[in-house]
Amino acid sequence: MPAVSKRMSVKRVMVVPAALAALSLVATACGSKASDTTSAEGGGSATSCVDTSGDTIKVGSLNSLSGTMAISEVTVRDSIALAVEQINASGGVNGKQIEVVAEDGASEPTVFAEKAEKLISSDCVAAVFGGWTSSSRKAMLPVFEDNDALLYYPVQYEGLEASKNIFYTGATTNQQIIPALDYLKEKGVESLYLVGSDYVFPQTANREIKAYAAANGIEIKGEDYTPLGSTDFSTIVNKVRSADADAVFNTLNGDSNVAFFREYTNAGLKAADMPVISVSIAEEEVAGIGAANIEGQLTAWNYYQTVDTPENNKFVADYKAKYGADKPTSDPMEAAYTSVYLWKNTVEKADSFAVADIQAAADGVSFAAPEGEVVIDGDNHHISKTARIGEIRPDGLIYTVWESPEPIAPDPFLETYDWAADLN
Repeated sequence: MPAVSKRMSVKRVMVVPAALAALSLVATACGSKASDTTSAEGGGSATSCVDTSGDTIKVGSLNSLSGTMAISEVTVRDSIALAVEQINASGGVNGKQIEVVAEDGASEPTVFAEKAEKLISSDCVAAVFGGWTSSSRKAMLPVFEDNDALLYYPVQYEGLEASKNIFYTGATTNQQIIPALDYLKEKGVESLYLVGSDYVFPQTANREIKAYAAANGIEIKGEDYTPLGSTDFSTIVNKVRSADADAVFNTLNGDSNVAFFREYTNAGLKAADMPVISVSIAEEEVAGIGAANIEGQLTAWNYYQTVDTPENNKFVADYKAKYGADKPTSDPMEAAYTSVYLWKNTVEKADSFAVADIQAAADGVSFAAPEGEVVIDGDNHHISKTARIGEIRPDGLIYTVWESPEPIAPDPFLETYDWAADLN
């Protein structure tokens, strides 16, 4: 897939006036364009309580440390802590040591919104790092906009959104899902079965996949959703087997992947016959599923532990030294780690912790990340990323079998794709 070189300017907006509106979006299947109407300058009118008078500056870490998403998010919390530790050891940010206030989103969007409000209004943090599901992000979005605060969101997502109060350091659609579809098409896939968790990201992603499929001669043979945390996949796997699609596109999240792939294996389905490409399974989920149950299956991300760069070799060594030699690294962890450094670099470019100053300085800020060089697009607050298709091997690690020739510029509203015109 060729890299998208055109920088995208987000002109279209959607008004999200209150937290209630965002929570209603959690139940919908479509993406949204976040509001930047809280201020003509892209921020709200709230007065910040961030204290910059001392030798420390507070930031928030907000991840699911309990519930169905804990299998994925605990390690994201750990990578945020690693980045903070390294930055503090190197002198901090603008001469200040970073103090982390950690909270548990408990795998519940409403809890994420409540904890975000606490971190901003009571703990007076300068920025918050975290979130995983799109439901959690959409629940938090109006909290950050109404308080004119900053969230650094580290996970790939469905796109169709941009907010001046969020920096998206995971992939948007044209940096993950579309490269995955292009890869499958190049391999001769002519039919797909769609399996996902029943919430915003999978349903919106599958709208995009179906639009791509219609434009590229790919048949969708079935589409099934199951609640987050679901563990009974016998019916869905039987339907997948009967449909006899060329491949399965998997947008399940959290520990549902464990049950799905174990049932897939028990049903006699193998990667050689009906491969599954997943966009939310990383190295730590592979360990939970068991490599024997997922060997040979495909993933689409922007980073794997096996990426061979000096920056990644150091990141992996540092992470294992802190958390254990048996602890793998993964894409969301790397994106969260990267997000802390991007915040640091932007603060230092702006010479300020103020939200408006950071927003104004963000364009072009870069970091030599473990995944490769990343650069912030100041118009849509996403970053350039290299797309990678990986194969899961018996050792439980994921190895790159294809990657984009250069980092792909973010196109969250898919404005460069004619087939996506009706999605916005």
